[in-house]
Amino acid sequence: MAGTIKVEIYKNKNAEEFTTSLADAGSRLDTGGGAAMCAAVAASFLARAAALTAAGSAESEQLDYIVRNAEILRKYMVHLIDEDVRSRGPLRRAILEGDAQKIDAAGQSAVSISEEIVNMMGKCLDLLSELADLCVEGAKHYVLEGAEIAMAAIRASMRYILHMSSGSMDETYRYITRRENEITLEQSTEVYEAILAKLAD
Repeated sequence: MAGTIKVEIYKNKNAEEFTTSLADAGSRLDTGGGAAMCAAVAASFLARAAALTAAGSAESEQLDYIVRNAEILRKYMVHLIDEDVRSRGPLRRAILEGDAQKIDAAGQSAVSISEEIVNMMGKCLDLLSELADLCVEGAKHYVLEGAEIAMAAIRASMRYILHMSSGSMDETYRYITRRENEITLEQSTEVYEAILAKLAD
C-alpha cells in the first residue's frame, strides 16, 4: 500500500508555525518564502496607506490604481511563499542524485521566486513613491515603513540569489547575475531614497 504524501501549505500557517518552520534547518521553507512574507508585509503597508489616503481624499484615478494594485501585490506575495518551495523541488532531487550538472542547472531555477520578489518589490517601491505625493498625513509613516520593508525583501532575496549563483560552474552566469543585481539594487535604492526625501523628517 502506497504511503500518504503530506503536502504542507506554508501560506496558511499562523505566525508561530511559519517562523518555527523557517527556523527549522530541515524545513522546505527557505529564504524565498521568508522574503515573500516580508514582501507581503511591505505590500500590506502600501495597501493600508493607500486606503487611508483614499478615505481622506477626493476621487482620483491614480489613487484608485494604487489601491487596486496594492492588494493584488499583497496577495501575489503570499502566493509566492509556496511557489518558492515548489521551485526548489528540482534542486532537491538533483542533490539527492548527486549529479553536479543537474545541480547547477536546477540551482538557476531555484532562485526564480527570489528574482520575482526583487522585481515585484521594485514595483511596490514605485507605487509607494507615487503614493508619497498623494498621501494624507496619517498615512505617511506607513509609506515609509512599507519602503523600508520592501528594501529588506529585495536585499534578502538578492543575498540568496548571489549565494546560489556563486556555486555555479558557469562563470558568465555568475558575472551576469552579480551585475544585474547590482544595477537593480542601485535603481531600487534611488526610488527608496526619493521616498525618504519626500516624507522623512
